[in-house]
Amino acid sequence: MSDLRFDVVVRGGRIIDPHNGVDVIGDLAVAGDRIVAIAPTLRPQATSTVIDATGSIVCAGLVDLHTHLYADVTGFGVDVDDAGVNAGVTTAVDMGSTGTWFFRGLKAQVIDTAVTEVVAFLMMGYVGASIRLGGPNILNPDWADAESLAAMHELFPGIIRGFKTWGESGTTSQWGYRFLQMGREASDLTGLPIYIHTGELWMVDESNRPDPATIMPEVLTIARPGDVLGHCYSAMPDGILGAGHRPVGALRDALDSGVLLDVGHGINFSFATARRMLDAGFVADIISSDTHGLLSGIHEDRTLSYSLVGTMSKLLALGVDLGHVIAGATVNPARVLGMDDEIGTLTIGSRADVVVLEPRRDDWTFIDPTGGTHDTNERLVPSMVVRAGRPLVPTKRYLRDVCTPDERGETDPAIAIGGRPR
Repeated sequence: MSDLRFDVVVRGGRIIDPHNGVDVIGDLAVAGDRIVAIAPTLRPQATSTVIDATGSIVCAGLVDLHTHLYADVTGFGVDVDDAGVNAGVTTAVDMGSTGTWFFRGLKAQVIDTAVTEVVAFLMMGYVGASIRLGGPNILNPDWADAESLAAMHELFPGIIRGFKTWGESGTTSQWGYRFLQMGREASDLTGLPIYIHTGELWMVDESNRPDPATIMPEVLTIARPGDVLGHCYSAMPDGILGAGHRPVGALRDALDSGVLLDVGHGINFSFATARRMLDAGFVADIISSDTHGLLSGIHEDRTLSYSLVGTMSKLLALGVDLGHVIAGATVNPARVLGMDDEIGTLTIGSRADVVVLEPRRDDWTFIDPTGGTHDTNERLVPSMVVRAGRPLVPTKRYLRDVCTPDERGETDPAIAIGGRPR
């Protein structure tokens, strides 16, 4: 290896790469935008940038399968790089912020300008999500069709990686399962996966509210291997667990066939539900943040109190194995995207997207959106990010669940917190 040129050497960390079954203490080297070496000890050149990762975890750059990044158009979009590289995330998926008509705007304003790599799942609709800032709600299956979604994918196959749809009480009460069936049709036309939101979301027509217990069985008739069920630890009565202590029996069969579970934290994560699901043996395949702002405001992120590293830390606190947690935020979402040859891996020759995670070991209390709490003595905080070979120090602005206000340079007491020292 003496003849290799190293631009960056990440030294002395615990290198964890579930994609290749690697868990070793050693050095990782980058040349250009490629990972070129992993070894117990590597000798940097005089021109190399050396990152000391002693005592930290070194893994592939995190892949957040569920974010909302169209900040200037949707009321709930947030800053792309604060949700991305500044939070340890090197690839973020905009999960259905827009449909076909405004996708080019998302590409021009967000995807083409961000340091973070951004790909997208298209929403069922020509326009996308309702802005909720006045005017009628434009969410309606009459303003959507599977063919237009497939046609947009043909134009941007490298960026559009799937489709977002819903299996929940609001849309079902208004339009039956038309959106869910439209997602299935778009998937069948393209071969791309669908991400199914579970748990009540949209306004319910109370005159036609469905029995919560009927929703998941219908969702499971639509889901296919490779599709993703979102918000698997939600407390909503029509969610994956619902009011019971175990999910419907058909869920295990669906998961055994290749359907995947995603945490999709957002405002849907519940410690109580997570504990019941984990006790029943249902461990999420994918860990994502559902990072978004206030639904009724523009650039209003003060209510954002959760992050991908925070969600990973919560699962660790609940007893999920570290290797599974790392896989859930790297190789597993990369496989959903069909990008695991380039991201979510530390394979030699793959793109140099890397994160250094510092395990901060102290007394800490996590807070979920329902007000539930969980005490722990460890939280994962990104200390360095390498994005396509370029070293970056993350600002941690959105890491309100794993960092104190001082640690993230925050002084506004009105900002929501998702964790605190104890």
